[in-house]
Amino acid sequence: MEDTTDRIARPWGARAPYGRHETWPTRVDTFLAQGVGPGAVQRWVQSASILHSDGDAMDVAVADGRMVGVRGRHADRVNRGRLGPKDLFGWQANASRDRLTRPLVRRDGRLVETDWDTAMDLVADRSRALLDSRGPGSIGFYTSGQLFLEEYYTLTVLARAGIGTHHLDGNTRLCTATAAEALKETFGCDGQPGSYDDFDHADVIALFGHNIAETQPVQWMRILDRLEGADPPRLLCVDPRPTRVAEHAAVHLAPRVGTNVALLNALLHETIRHERIDRDFIAAHTVGFEELAARVADCTPEWAAEICDVPAARIEEAAELVGTTDALVSTVLQGVYQSHQATAAAVQVNNLHLIRGMLGRPGAGLLQMNGQPTAQNTRECGANGDLPGFRNWQNDAHVADLAEVWNVEPETVPHFAPPTHAMQIFRYAEQGSLRMLWISGTNPAVSMPELSRMRSILSQERLFTVVQDLFLTETAQLADVVLPAATWGEKTGTLTNADRTVHLSLKAVEPPGEARPDLDIFLDYARRMGFKDKDGGPLITWDGPESAFEAWKRCSAGRPCDYTGLSYAKLRDTSGIQWPCHDRAPEGTARLCTDGIDWAHPDVCESYGKDLETGASQEVVEYRSLNPDGRAMLKAAAYLPPHEEPDEQYPFQLTTGRTLYHFHTRTKTGRAPQLNDAAPDVWVEVSAPDAERLGLGEGDLVEVAGRRGSLRGRLRVTGIRPGLLFVPFHYGYWDTGGGSGPGPDTPGRAANETTVTDWDPVSKQPLFKTAAAALTLVERGDGRPSPAPTTTASEPVAAAVPPTSGGPAARTTEREPAAFPHGPEEGAR
Repeated sequence: MEDTTDRIARPWGARAPYGRHETWPTRVDTFLAQGVGPGAVQRWVQSASILHSDGDAMDVAVADGRMVGVRGRHADRVNRGRLGPKDLFGWQANASRDRLTRPLVRRDGRLVETDWDTAMDLVADRSRALLDSRGPGSIGFYTSGQLFLEEYYTLTVLARAGIGTHHLDGNTRLCTATAAEALKETFGCDGQPGSYDDFDHADVIALFGHNIAETQPVQWMRILDRLEGADPPRLLCVDPRPTRVAEHAAVHLAPRVGTNVALLNALLHETIRHERIDRDFIAAHTVGFEELAARVADCTPEWAAEICDVPAARIEEAAELVGTTDALVSTVLQGVYQSHQATAAAVQVNNLHLIRGMLGRPGAGLLQMNGQPTAQNTRECGANGDLPGFRNWQNDAHVADLAEVWNVEPETVPHFAPPTHAMQIFRYAEQGSLRMLWISGTNPAVSMPELSRMRSILSQERLFTVVQDLFLTETAQLADVVLPAATWGEKTGTLTNADRTVHLSLKAVEPPGEARPDLDIFLDYARRMGFKDKDGGPLITWDGPESAFEAWKRCSAGRPCDYTGLSYAKLRDTSGIQWPCHDRAPEGTARLCTDGIDWAHPDVCESYGKDLETGASQEVVEYRSLNPDGRAMLKAAAYLPPHEEPDEQYPFQLTTGRTLYHFHTRTKTGRAPQLNDAAPDVWVEVSAPDAERLGLGEGDLVEVAGRRGSLRGRLRVTGIRPGLLFVPFHYGYWDTGGGSGPGPDTPGRAANETTVTDWDPVSKQPLFKTAAAALTLVERGDGRPSPAPTTTASEPVAAAVPPTSGGPAARTTEREPAAFPHGPEEGAR
């Protein structure tokens, strides 16, 4: 069937109920530009979404060399033809009039257009000069969660074996680093144990800090369809906001921000106390149960209730829900990953599954979710600083194996210390030891914490900054060289989603002007630098996406993320295959840990683990003594208070997050008319009791001030827990005429003006959900509502707010996407 509802007003579309253990029905979602009928489409080209981590498969409609629409791929295992609002409408940004079409270089403080040779020679010359004068540690790379596998792998090889730098990370550090680290801490290696298909079989679905309705909307459609079918699942929602998930939950817990470990320890306490555990599974497949049981012995629901500010009875209900089911699926996302004790909390969710034996079978699955579309590729290819193929930087045999794949000497591969995480890379730039930073496909001038500090770092004269992107972002305005990149639909490559499903995305149209695929830019740089292997041949031997994919397959062989059974031809014939895919699993692997724990043995594991409180790395001797047989590790953690607590001056907790209609810093979704109209500007959420106490109302212009900066936005009064403020992080300055950010002592628009420079000690993921803030009135709204959507977790308590609408039934595609307010020469330092 085809859904034709307004997909802004009804973002999850029509229901297709199905029962437990049944197959999710197909529903093909299609959106074509106004005036384009199905008969006008000349070609449909295979692709997948890069606007969230679902990995929704789609076909791109092409007419007269232009993208004119999309439709879901009905045969795909991930979405069965469905598309979310960002899928349906986000493609329009590709044709925005303010796309970068020529390279820019800074001359006399201004960005001016130039040719590719001039720009790339400038980058290569500066690289060689720094290598000669300061060594490889003076150069760093900060990449994205939106490129393709082939691009990440090429970047990793040129950065690690070509430059020889330790300073390589992705903005996946902001969203999914904790997912990777939690899997390493428990299972010895990255790689999702579960599958999206587990939603079809689960009896209970527990969502910890995961607003799946807005971050993975197609999987929420799947859950909604099950909720209306036979034998529906029961939901546990742990979230301080009244999300759509919370509305459908059997139990909703809204804990005080920063107290996840206390809550999870109480759930573990109750599970063990009531003997709701699988002792045979624990004995056969885990180590550390006695220590875990002892650590949580005193973590009663009453104890946790005091810390979390939720009723003890509700904690007991949640514990019974997850403790008595025969098929539990748990998902985890930013409410855990970007909060205090992030890895420690995520590991406790792993522990819950292990002590219940809820792994490796349909409906018993664990999904440490990703926040970005190609975050899994960043991690497996090593573009997050780890070694490619989930190799262990502390294991000399792993380093030697990688060196053999690259045909370099082992000492060429930097492995003398842990990889440099993003926050430390920017710290080195701030201190002056790092003098060149190449930023590809991300916008740290809006997405990183404490933005005044980020702008100060990126504005340094001594830092040579290269930005590779689609638009003149806030970050690009501060760069020395700006390289115009192609995006999905304009290039070919593969991408892997949160449940290990690999999709092929084919080039459908030409990129605008002189924009180039990221892969071509990296290959051009490698050629100009003349990187060589140990025999004097070229270090990078591939020349396009398919040959790069074949090179990656060789690197992945025999590792957990084995791609050797995949090929472009095979991915064209099917529509998404889960790794590992090799000769023993030629059609891919639905679930890991089906016959024990696969990659935790000391000889093969990706990591020897870290201390959950300090982040200190363990050595192989300690790991081998604790886990000689390679079992899953039950790691306990004590609750510790957050580093920044509310006080008299800053009485609120502040959390940031996402909305359904936007992705990252809106550089794409803000240029899609329907998405922008649905959520056009920043807002501030406050609880009804707090609003009444402060004399504030819907639509009032308010200022949120913290210890590092402030922002202004219109107030939305919601059912959020009292004492908490929520601000969406998507909004920067590119569409306000504000350049790269506000002036000194001027309130901003970006949520991260206020967030703290702090990170989880284990995953090094920044903590965007732990700041303290004050809320004050700037001016009355006079009946003007907040720009927040009414269809999502930002639903107002006031009934008079006009409902959000504007999908296919109210198309506005005849309107040109908003152009950048300034020309390319604006935004001088």
